[in-house]
Amino acid sequence: MSASARYHAELLALPFFDAVHGALAGEANAWSAARLAAHPQDEAQDAVDARCRSLVAGLGAAGLTRYCVRREYGGALEDFDARAICLIRETLAYYDGLADFAFAMQGLGSGAVSLAASAALQARYLPRVARGEAIAAFALSEPDAGSDVAAMTCRAERSGEDYVLHGTKTWISNGGIADFYCVFARTRPAQVRTDGTQSAQGISAFVVEAQDPGLSIARRIEVNAPHPLAELEFRGCRIPASRLIGAEGEGFKIAMRTLDVFRTSVAAAATGFARRAFDEAVAHARKRRMFGKTLADFQLTQAALADMATAIEAAALLTYRAAWLRDTGRPMTLAAAMAKMTATESAQQVIDRALQMFGGRGVERGEIVEQLYREIRSLRIYEGATEVQKLIIGREVLR
Repeated sequence: MSASARYHAELLALPFFDAVHGALAGEANAWSAARLAAHPQDEAQDAVDARCRSLVAGLGAAGLTRYCVRREYGGALEDFDARAICLIRETLAYYDGLADFAFAMQGLGSGAVSLAASAALQARYLPRVARGEAIAAFALSEPDAGSDVAAMTCRAERSGEDYVLHGTKTWISNGGIADFYCVFARTRPAQVRTDGTQSAQGISAFVVEAQDPGLSIARRIEVNAPHPLAELEFRGCRIPASRLIGAEGEGFKIAMRTLDVFRTSVAAAATGFARRAFDEAVAHARKRRMFGKTLADFQLTQAALADMATAIEAAALLTYRAAWLRDTGRPMTLAAAMAKMTATESAQQVIDRALQMFGGRGVERGEIVEQLYREIRSLRIYEGATEVQKLIIGREVLR
């Protein structure tokens, strides 16, 4: 058993978890080890799209995507369980960043439907999400509205029994391959406050299907770790009013409720990336010979590994504490922000240190640590950048 696996087993023995979580962790690891141990590197966009679709189908067949949906609509549990979602994401990230992405987006992409949509919409989309038969996406960000969601300009106008959408969404995960998008748009103009900021009131949420007339993929976005991303353009995109999620004007609250469920899982994915980098570093240090010794014999190496191991365990404890708080109905805004910030920043440092141990090999395309170096970078930005998490933490501790 690797040091990372041993630490993980000790973590699962803590009171944060129930028996179901231990069993799930074992199932997720067994499936991942069998299906994700080897995968292609530096794939072209078409290949990435195809593999992402295949991963969603495989995760569905394995029953893992059932944890993205409530039991009423084909899910595994009565309600969302942040600890289960985190355990799955940490495990998938350890083996394959795209597999983690595919799983996470099934939950985040359909989360608004699960939390606020009508029974008819839930019955239409969620069972297929749970089975891995429909790919979901979450369309919130815009070119000038990322961290500042209230600055969005995409609008939805009521027209008889329909809504008509106009505007642009960008950095949309699963853009170009999703079967449906949870899209957030203004149904009322933004109110500008005296300090120049805009109110988030007047934002609503909708389900837009990939084939709806007026929706187009303006461009595919290539990033350092290949994932399906795109910019969406809405030009007179007409959809039935029945695809409104919740009530008009509730979109911001729905978006934040969705992120509350899944934000902690970003920290879990970062922890999975960091654990893999740590295991790779330990294995390399034990066999790499320098100056008549192994790399592991040098105190500098031992000190680096000590820092890495401690950072990973601290991040894991913060992550699963936040998930436990959420699952037990306790306030978790502060805990989630601390977990997200600490886990993603620590993972960046752990992976960078692992790459340094590999020397020249560490920057060679195809090496695991090189891939992890590219995978981790975006986690410090999406679902609330580190700087935003600091603002949240500062605000919460000053209350």
